[in-house]
Amino acid sequence: MDTPIELINQYVKGTMVENLGIQFTAIGEGWVEATMPVDQRTSRPGGLLHGGANLALAETIAGLGSMLSVDINEFDIRGIQVSANHTGGAFEGTVWARAEILHPGSQTHVWNVEIKDDAGKLISTARVTNMIVKRNGK
Repeated sequence: MDTPIELINQYVKGTMVENLGIQFTAIGEGWVEATMPVDQRTSRPGGLLHGGANLALAETIAGLGSMLSVDINEFDIRGIQVSANHTGGAFEGTVWARAEILHPGSQTHVWNVEIKDDAGKLISTARVTNMIVKRNGK
């Protein structure tokens, strides 16, 4: 039997999440963790991890966190704002991200995401806001 993490990683097959090599590693009440490789898929010319890849990772795990906290048969999640401060970089290895919910509202969720390198050094902090909408426009 597949674990919830295995099911989530299967669910994203064929999407940008898979293309970037993002793997969900742990979930809990109000938090999500994932990894992303630093390789040709996620780097800019010269080999440095692309800031846009960090933003994609942040929005991805915050989006999953919001999905896990609502009834997905009734509600859909839409990212409406993402911003980040990049405080470091990585040329190789894996980056590790943890999203924690700051505001679990009924119409919006606000998440803080920290992204660290293999040594545990903070390389990016992102803020993600998701909108919670009724499915079928209702």
